[in-house]
Amino acid sequence: MKISFDALREYTRKFDHAELTEIAVTPEEMTNALHAIDQRLFEHLQRAAANIREFHEKQKTSDWYTEISDGITLGQKITPLKRIGAYVPGGRAAYPSTALMTIIPAKVAGVSEVFVCTPPQPDTGIHPATLAACHVAGADQVFKAGGVQAIAAMVYGTKTIPRVDKIVGPGNAYVTTAKTIVREECEIDFPAGPSEVLIIADETARPENVAWDMLAQCEHDPSAIAILATTSPRLAAKVEEVINRELKDCERREIIIESLKHSAILKATTLDECIRFSNRFAPEHLQIITQRPEEILEKTEHAGSIFIGNNTPTTAGDYASGTNHVLPTAGHARVYSGLNTDHFIKKTTIQIINKKGLATLKETITTLAEAEGLYAHAKAIRARF
Repeated sequence: MKISFDALREYTRKFDHAELTEIAVTPEEMTNALHAIDQRLFEHLQRAAANIREFHEKQKTSDWYTEISDGITLGQKITPLKRIGAYVPGGRAAYPSTALMTIIPAKVAGVSEVFVCTPPQPDTGIHPATLAACHVAGADQVFKAGGVQAIAAMVYGTKTIPRVDKIVGPGNAYVTTAKTIVREECEIDFPAGPSEVLIIADETARPENVAWDMLAQCEHDPSAIAILATTSPRLAAKVEEVINRELKDCERREIIIESLKHSAILKATTLDECIRFSNRFAPEHLQIITQRPEEILEKTEHAGSIFIGNNTPTTAGDYASGTNHVLPTAGHARVYSGLNTDHFIKKTTIQIINKKGLATLKETITTLAEAEGLYAHAKAIRARF
């Protein structure tokens, strides 16, 4: 099944208010974007990319073999996926950082082709910063497509957009739902919807830092969530005061106000109460700002990414520390890891057994096979002796 260009064009017109004539970003458009952005921005994209690349290089897994006994060698072969679709959101803002976060780990893992889909602006262009980030990260092609139509295009293919093996990257509720629906046709990373942060803090936390970390999270999206769980009544009151004071001057004030409607400041008697709440909530981002953060870290079971200390804001991981900001949301951190190089590879097991080694396993294999009523399995072993 192929998705027609007319269908892609119709939904792009309807949802992105852009009239497409071409889907693929041309080399000329990429060159224009690189000339259009500020040189300082380009240099910082490169710096962030270097940190992200270095961190993900540490995650790489290689082939290995081990002789578990005389005559029995086991191993694992690593094979990168061939073709990945990276979804980079647009709409309310440009997200060049997400281009870096989705493309670089795939390339580090050895993926041959990384295709990016990102929503066009009404003038049918892609934000220059996003295109520059795609160039820095090493994308093989960028397409002007967003929303559920982009997911469908990458799953089933079009005359222009190739069908991919796996789709990674965050999106709004519609994109996340579309990714979940198509899992039988195309693998995905995990559900990654509206962003969220939980901050566990005691009296050692600086109120201004905490308040701005919450405001920063809220400006992502009207559906974003920011929660402070604290044992300090003074901190809770001061953070609320700072938020109310600073909100009026925030550039994305309307979005933040909507997000604050389902955000919260929670007061706890003990830090153990905060930890229990955190493990039930399984936050995308967990900030720990306490006198003894290692105690909370040890008891934390579920979180997409963890940030420790007064000077480790979630924003650092969003952009430039090197860790990945594509993370499971809505409680999915209970069972999913954040985006990493393992998302872009297959692990194939290998066995090399000689007759002496097989002899040591003979009785175990035949006994278990016959217990399951699989007598040909047992005979396949005995035939060798």
